[in-house]
Amino acid sequence: MVMDRMKTHEVRIGNVAIGAGNRVAIQSMTNTKTDDVKATVAQIKELENAGCDIIRCAVPDENAAKAIDRIKEEISIPLVADIHFDHRLAIMAMEHGADKIRINPGNIGGIDNVKAVVREASKRGIPIRVGVNSGSLEKVLVEKYGGVTAEGLAESALRSVKILEDLDFYNIVISIKSSDTMMSVAAHELLRGKTEHPIHVGITETGTPTCGIIKSAVGIGMILGNGIGDTVRVSLTADPVLEVITAKRILKTLGLRKGGIDVVSCPTCGRTRIDLVGLATQVEKLCENYDLDIKVAVMGCAVNGPGEAREADLGVAGGNGMGLIFRHGEILRKVPEDMILSELKKELDSYAVL
Repeated sequence: MVMDRMKTHEVRIGNVAIGAGNRVAIQSMTNTKTDDVKATVAQIKELENAGCDIIRCAVPDENAAKAIDRIKEEISIPLVADIHFDHRLAIMAMEHGADKIRINPGNIGGIDNVKAVVREASKRGIPIRVGVNSGSLEKVLVEKYGGVTAEGLAESALRSVKILEDLDFYNIVISIKSSDTMMSVAAHELLRGKTEHPIHVGITETGTPTCGIIKSAVGIGMILGNGIGDTVRVSLTADPVLEVITAKRILKTLGLRKGGIDVVSCPTCGRTRIDLVGLATQVEKLCENYDLDIKVAVMGCAVNGPGEAREADLGVAGGNGMGLIFRHGEILRKVPEDMILSELKKELDSYAVL
């Protein structure tokens, strides 16, 4: 099924274009001190290797803003400067090479400060991401809607956009985030038909991977599944590499990304006579090394496994001290249990050279 994506115009963030039907870009954010250039570059390169398209760095002070050009000398993906309260840091970040800035026009000190930021962004062709968060919703909107609501979040975002549009600035990306998954979904639905600016999608403050991945997959998946969203960031209390991996899996599950092996495995049952959890984990790790758009199945039953995973391109099925290597449900060979992984690797290698 072809997804009917919300119509948005194109915005260029460095060498990455979002909106206007371009592929959904994956973002993450560094958790190093930005002015620690060595540590920040190392983390960004790790994120690049994991599949991150755009990176965001916190800019809480002048040292962080001034570090941006040195960081950019050593990375390949665009860098977004995350600014709060001080418009001067936004201007300084742009002067030092930021490809996009993230601000809330309502918290950087009045319209004159907003005008100064917009002038600099216009001069340099740098987009501004308008960030609205449920934790900092304007008091007037909290009172209007009787609390933090989807309606309040959507109105706040559109108010911020209007501030920039009234200054004849349209190089805008919109972000609405809440830790309430269903509130986030509803808020994004309220934007449909009211703007054509690209949408940055995420569920904020989701917590540790145990709960955070589920909240993110449900929320981001529902929003993207409704055709809304041009770039995504999964927010986890974890290594940011896991954010990128999770985002890739969400996009692939929705059919919005191709490439990368899809590993499926059965939940085990009383017929299982092999350490299937361990084997599936090893197979998943092995498959990370291959840029193949195929499905690999890990099954716990050598009797029914190949048939149950007939749609998989490749697979393994465990038995009692042995395993089967199969392709599209057809058994290729029977091997000792300790050779299952190495034999699967041979098949993956043969796929890789096709």
